[in-house]
Amino acid sequence: MERFSDSVQTAAKPHYALLDGLRGVAALAVLCYHFFEGFATSPIDQRFNHGYLAVDFFFILSGFVIGYAYDDRWKTMKVKDFFKRRLIRLHPMVILGAVLGTITFLIQGSVQWDGTAVPFTSVILSFLLAILMLPAIPGTAPEIRGNGEMFPLNGPSWSLFFEYIGNIMYAIFLHRLSDKWLKVFVGVCGTSLAAFAIFNGSGCWNIGVGWTLADHNFIGGFLRMSFSFSAGLLISRNFRPMKIKGAFWICSALLIALLAVPHLGTESAPWLNGIYDSFCTLAAFPFIVWMGASGVASHKASAGICKFLGDISYPVYLVHYPFMYLFYSWVWNNGISIGQAIPVGIGVCTGCILLAWIVMKFYDTPVRRWLSSKF
Repeated sequence: MERFSDSVQTAAKPHYALLDGLRGVAALAVLCYHFFEGFATSPIDQRFNHGYLAVDFFFILSGFVIGYAYDDRWKTMKVKDFFKRRLIRLHPMVILGAVLGTITFLIQGSVQWDGTAVPFTSVILSFLLAILMLPAIPGTAPEIRGNGEMFPLNGPSWSLFFEYIGNIMYAIFLHRLSDKWLKVFVGVCGTSLAAFAIFNGSGCWNIGVGWTLADHNFIGGFLRMSFSFSAGLLISRNFRPMKIKGAFWICSALLIALLAVPHLGTESAPWLNGIYDSFCTLAAFPFIVWMGASGVASHKASAGICKFLGDISYPVYLVHYPFMYLFYSWVWNNGISIGQAIPVGIGVCTGCILLAWIVMKFYDTPVRRWLSSKF
């Protein structure tokens, strides 16, 4: 996840404030999705059902901003300098997310979901892997929750793992591809992702995969990132703005509506949900990014909303889930219904947004500024 204001700007390059705002909308959608996750018994009865697709939207935005910020700088920029910039941008929050995850895991009682006690040495090992952005293998000591997560201290870090892979791919070969070959790459990745979705590569007729190394999750996560990141890059290279009034509100409404659609498919046609996931990722999300980049925050209020949402988007994404673990533990251990949990859930979500703003203001921004001055 990236923000345009964190990229080096020139007088010739506009600032796509609306895309910052849309990233914040997607981050809040993830927060909502994870709240309802505590009451789902399967992918079918998750109430904010397609919230997992927000990750694909993030990947498209990342590809767009990386291409926008760096495509014209490779004559003077070395690969190591690119990696330095990306680590400074992304990794401070990765580390803080792991710290928060460790603290909340210990508060939870340092046990797996089935109640099995976890040695403190395993927690420390999981923490070390998390700050090094190395995934835990299911069934090993660092996989401390017992449900197969790559990053059991802070589950959403899995998408950052693939984001890092996308950045490596961009630095090594994607930025070198001509538009013609980039279109070929996007087409191959898109076709592969659609096949994965429609022919049930995940085993649950959706593409909500990548969070574990079990089964086909790594393949699915890699396809999700590869298509979406490269599609965003292709959009940035060929972007021509359209004239759209109220683009932010239109795009926000479309995005939320697409993510909130219930699970599709029937017993005789379960593949319908895979078709829907493919439609959102391959067509709808790229179009929303194009619309968002075309719009302008013409009013002070909408500009302020976009800035706030953009500021908190990345911190919200990486600080909220450790507290969701505590929320889930409370719900499951006490048999709490969704009606009983809503007031607490609202408090947890509001607290995460407030914490994200505090973290952005007093940790993420100052640390990145210091690292940039040093390196």
